[in-house]
Amino acid sequence: MNDSFTPSMCLAAAPAMHSRRGRFSLAALRSLIAERRKQAYFRFELKRMATDNPHLIDDIGLTRKEVEAEIAKLPFWQR
Repeated sequence: MNDSFTPSMCLAAAPAMHSRRGRFSLAALRSLIAERRKQAYFRFELKRMATDNPHLIDDIGLTRKEVEAEIAKLPFWQR
């Protein structure tokens, strides 16, 4: 669960995925959307964990400040 703080593989490899015309391929766009959904789900679950079982935050190696910063990245309707 700590991998949300590392750069995304889709974002790091994005410049190499351009087609000849300078546009993203459909596969690259799909993988980018999938990665964003995965990050959003992680943040949603982190928020739920922080409210329901705050002692588990220490178990995954995050501080309360890191958790609050990650939760702040949720869309406003999920905060």
